[in-house]
Amino acid sequence: MRGARMTKASARGVALLLAGSLALAACASDEEPEAGGDTGGGAAAENLEVGLAYDVGGRGDQSFNDSAYAGVEAAVEALGGEVQEFSPNEDGSDRVEGLANLAQEGFDPVIAVGFAYGESIAEVAEEFPDTTFAIVDSSVAELGVENVTGLLFAEEQGSFLAGAAAALKSETDHIGFVGGVEMPLIQKFEAGYVAGAKAVNPDIQVDVEYISPAGDFSGFGDPARGQILARSMYDAGADIVYHAAGGSGTGVFQAAAETGNRAIGVDSDQYQTVDDPELQAVIMTSMLKRVDNAVEGFITDYSEGNVQGGVDITNDLASDGVGLATSGGQIDDIQAQIEEYRQQIIDGEIEVPTTP
Repeated sequence: MRGARMTKASARGVALLLAGSLALAACASDEEPEAGGDTGGGAAAENLEVGLAYDVGGRGDQSFNDSAYAGVEAAVEALGGEVQEFSPNEDGSDRVEGLANLAQEGFDPVIAVGFAYGESIAEVAEEFPDTTFAIVDSSVAELGVENVTGLLFAEEQGSFLAGAAAALKSETDHIGFVGGVEMPLIQKFEAGYVAGAKAVNPDIQVDVEYISPAGDFSGFGDPARGQILARSMYDAGADIVYHAAGGSGTGVFQAAAETGNRAIGVDSDQYQTVDDPELQAVIMTSMLKRVDNAVEGFITDYSEGNVQGGVDITNDLASDGVGLATSGGQIDDIQAQIEEYRQQIIDGEIEVPTTP
């Protein structure tokens, strides 16, 4: 039996917790912590107990979820403590229960990875007002819940640089974009990418496809479909395809390898995270969405008692919250142009669109 503080839940919350058992995989340090922090944070480092609820696909996607875990891992390594993980089932119907269980078991803060937790986290945060929550990719400003922080990103800015890089490196003046789910968040990636490419070459052709429609999150975990869509782009003459498709991005890399073309990764430095040398070779760059930095920073703020709930924190080019990876050296020759675009965005000379 762990010695963690149990937060108070309403009768409804308790009933929710008894609805069923979950597979929660714990990754604990040798030292057992005793208690979590208050709503505003401030837990002693050795008492840090982090709950991490993953997006679709869980840890091992070599992208979004893995980046979040890397941030938690870095914070725990620096501050001490432990982390307990939760992965939702395929349809996400157990998200509320998963978050509630983490809070009930005394983990604090609890971090939800992905916009799909938007409604769930508001419900659970009200049931556990003494627990500090954060959510990646979902605004909390309108929720009216004071113990949740939104960790947002200017994906369109980083994607603009990816589009500029693609246009500068393309030999066919024809590139592509594969999105996981056709929804506003992923359309930010598309909008920025197309704008960046057009800034370099107004006449460039940019093919756009989505793996699944809005509301169907399977598009983030369907590499076979990602491969088919990217292959059709390559066969039509595109020589670089950028994906914002989570675990489906592996299929885009496979299509690039099959056709002798190149691809652009997303979220993590995917040149470093893929475990297949053939796929690594085709990754020209990756649009870095520093979920790891945002999560680590939030946990550090929590440990120091500096979390301000009920607000959104946007990570952009100016804060190095987004950017382009240089691993592999394939964009070394265009760094001067990329840096010029980056500075123009930071200075407000270029306003990047957030919708296609």
